[in-house]
Amino acid sequence: MTHDLTITAVAARAGIRPTAIRYYESIGLLPAPARVNGRRRYDERVLQQLAIIATAQRMGFTITEIGTLLHGFSAETPAWERWQLLAREKLPEIEALIVRAQAMKQLLERSLHCTCLTLDECAQALHACPAPTP
Repeated sequence: MTHDLTITAVAARAGIRPTAIRYYESIGLLPAPARVNGRRRYDERVLQQLAIIATAQRMGFTITEIGTLLHGFSAETPAWERWQLLAREKLPEIEALIVRAQAMKQLLERSLHCTCLTLDECAQALHACPAPTP
């Protein structure tokens, strides 16, 4: 496999900044690239690795969780098993986040009907609104 992509080319094709690639390398999400005359050179596989990282980020996984996805299982563990285990752990967190966001939305909508003259009065009125139960 040839290592002919520069970090700038990889970043452009992946839609991220070169600093993100360097960061992923520094924390072990990506392997250290080959070097030619001291400059990083990548093969096409890095684009698939970056796509996996981006997908996991869109799912709400933290850098630590992405590290577990990529490196926290034996090599024989199939991808579906990795995703399913992490998804089962992540879903309750996302559900709680949705409940919190809905409560925030309700408070914002109530504030649109505010007729209070002072912020203290508003704070008391809005604070009296029932808190959501997860």
